[in-house]
Amino acid sequence: MKFPYGISNFDTLIRQQYFYVDRTDKIPLLEDAGQHSLFLRPRRFGKSLLLSMLENYYDVAKASQFDSLFGHLAIGKNPTPKHNQYFVMKWDFSMVKAGGESSGHRNGIT
Repeated sequence: MKFPYGISNFDTLIRQQYFYVDRTDKIPLLEDAGQHSLFLRPRRFGKSLLLSMLENYYDVAKASQFDSLFGHLAIGKNPTPKHNQYFVMKWDFSMVKAGGESSGHRNGIT
């Protein structure tokens, strides 16, 4: 059994057969919770993996891969009508420096 330490890409995790704790049965609860969800968890508690799973579940571009990604999971056996119905835009801020530019430039003025 392979454990996915540091892997936050749901597609990679499933295709390379890493261990995955299936919590996809909670997707209907998220849908019923309302428009705005806030995920507060400590560091290294799976926020990025959760969002990656939801990205793969809702993205219309992943519709042809639904069975291979979710078929063996709880939500694959009982999907909601919203699966693969949205255009998903993914933004990755992991490479953004929190302190801004280090060269001392501000607003393009030196």
